[in-house]
Amino acid sequence: MNQTFTIKEKTKQIFILLIPILITQLGMFSMVFFNTIMSGKYDSSNLAGVAIGSSIWSPVFMGISGILLAVSPIAAQHFGEKKNEEVSSVVKHGIYLSVIIAVVVIIAGFFLLDPILNKMNLPARVQNTAFEYLVGLSYGLLPLFIFNVLRSFIYALGKTRVVMVILLLALPLNFFLNYCLIFGNLGFPELGGAGAGYATSITYWAIMAMTIFIVKTQVPFSLFPVFANMKEFSWDQCKEILKIGVPMGLSTFFETSMFAVVTILLSKFSVTTIAAYQSALNIVSFLYMIPISISMAQTVLVGYEVGARRYKDAKQYSWLGIYLAILSAVISGVFVVIFRYQVAGFYSNEAAVINLTANFLIFALFFQICDAIQVTAQAALRGYKDVNIAFIMTLIAYWLICLPVGYLLAHYTSLGARGYWIGLTFGLLAAGIALSFRLLYIQKRKFTDVKIKEVV
Repeated sequence: MNQTFTIKEKTKQIFILLIPILITQLGMFSMVFFNTIMSGKYDSSNLAGVAIGSSIWSPVFMGISGILLAVSPIAAQHFGEKKNEEVSSVVKHGIYLSVIIAVVVIIAGFFLLDPILNKMNLPARVQNTAFEYLVGLSYGLLPLFIFNVLRSFIYALGKTRVVMVILLLALPLNFFLNYCLIFGNLGFPELGGAGAGYATSITYWAIMAMTIFIVKTQVPFSLFPVFANMKEFSWDQCKEILKIGVPMGLSTFFETSMFAVVTILLSKFSVTTIAAYQSALNIVSFLYMIPISISMAQTVLVGYEVGARRYKDAKQYSWLGIYLAILSAVISGVFVVIFRYQVAGFYSNEAAVINLTANFLIFALFFQICDAIQVTAQAALRGYKDVNIAFIMTLIAYWLICLPVGYLLAHYTSLGARGYWIGLTFGLLAAGIALSFRLLYIQKRKFTDVKIKEVV
């Protein structure tokens, strides 16, 4: 990353970081897509099992990723301060945490997975596939978490293209392994949907190996002795990461789990409604890759400028990221609304599902705009390492506004399932407004003096 002086230069800098991050996010999304689609080609029971397994794993993964991605703003600030030893130490202790968290998740899964699946009252074949899929996936937790730490380190240095190349190289491997392990081709065992879990785990090990090789051998990463003196361990360093990461992870977990709860609540509606909601949500989740990618670039750039004590530049990056996210949400949202019937047609051949999905997508336009504001405002605050108040704000917005408002509108008005979209939109708008005011407060009160002050 380089110091920028004009809005044009800052916009270019954001896009230099943004585009590879976006392609990387789409790559991660594609791996889940491959798992689901190829399992569906095996049979419907395996498709359902993999889908349920993914829905259980997704909130957990997103929450833990939020914790480990805290390495990014911390390392970016140290990089801006030109404290290379501190950068290395943060990454090293992030790796320690990734190992500890992986062990905890595997132990928790050993005791909790069966009870969770039993309570869902699934058909035996579906439950068995979901269980075996998650068991297969568990073998890849350790490399996945270590990769997330190293990815945060690479992002902190502004070299986002490296991770993009690694993911693009890994996608054909994932596809090939799915082909072999799901269907039993080329002499491999036929595992059905469970094979997707094992294929993904092997892919994660390959991704981690490539990332470690690059970090150890390629400049500028090799200038940071991340893997030297691994016996050195400090709980204080781990606490610094957790202090930032736990609120980040919980915020992400509660947002992801909120959508899971809405899906459960919608189970009381017709099959057509459920299918239409899932289709619309899938479209919105795909488009969400743009603002989330902007937010990840934004966190790094704001953290870098704060570390260098260029608070005016940090402020400009903060609001530029928000404006770009809103613009992208408006453009993509309007496009989807105009072609909503054609887009809905990709997900179903049934006229009733297509019509209801198209109807949901009109609400999704406003949902996207509000989501874009809250995710980028929160990302800017992470760049300032201000996460505790932001977490409380999002928790209130998600669980005390989104869900109650959506439930009341869906079950006590004539809106039906549309009420959930309005509730989600209203809550995300509240989060966006609150986080934006918090950002203004932080920039005005905490980061205007020449001497940096500790953020409460």
